[in-house]
Amino acid sequence: MTATATAIVTAVDLRRRYGEGEAAVNALDGVSLELPPGAFTAVMGPSGSGKSTLMHVLAGLDTPTSGSVVVDGVELANLEDKKLTQLRRDKIGFIFQSFNLLPVLTAEENIVLPLKIAGRPVDEGWLEQLIETVGLGPRRTHHPSELSGGQQQRVAVARALITKPSVIFADEPTGNLDSASSAEVLGLLRRSVDDLGQTVVMVTHEAHAASYADRVVVLADGKIVHDGAAGTTDDVLDLMRAVA
Repeated sequence: MTATATAIVTAVDLRRRYGEGEAAVNALDGVSLELPPGAFTAVMGPSGSGKSTLMHVLAGLDTPTSGSVVVDGVELANLEDKKLTQLRRDKIGFIFQSFNLLPVLTAEENIVLPLKIAGRPVDEGWLEQLIETVGLGPRRTHHPSELSGGQQQRVAVARALITKPSVIFADEPTGNLDSASSAEVLGLLRRSVDDLGQTVVMVTHEAHAASYADRVVVLADGKIVHDGAAGTTDDVLDLMRAVA
């Protein structure tokens, strides 16, 4: 597989080995895939399958032992640390299970923080659209301690979107949320794809969460063992039983 003009992220023969000799673990063992723009992809697999490692390598947070990753036309292996940090800042958005909001900042200040760090001006029109989209208008001046878990994660989603990244990586974004809050956040990610044209890659172990995606990629022992349409929650559950 080679990078195509239509792919936002392309991975070719990714391998990631930890340790040496008999203790070595192949977290990724020859993974190749393309992520098209404006699509929602769920990455699943049992514990130790390599799904989090894959996300970290695709996002430039970890370096593959071999293979290549291209993000929006840029080969990550060719980048010095400073350029890689800049690429992550400008082209990649992150959503984590633990929200990672700064407690001393308001919701709005947390949302625009990536722009402030980069020294870039805030597009007020885009900010207003995001705040409206995530439903935080009445809460924009509240601090994280004054927000529910679902509201905090909505702030994190808006923060990931504020820079208009090429791709958003979400690592178990509903892992700390109740079912109602999970549905809100998953619906928001779905709308960011459908209404805003965003590309989203979500690592999850939850079949219901994966059903919001367009595509499900399943890993086992560092290899892709399934790559196809997501379907319903029951479809995903049947898929995971078959893989197991």
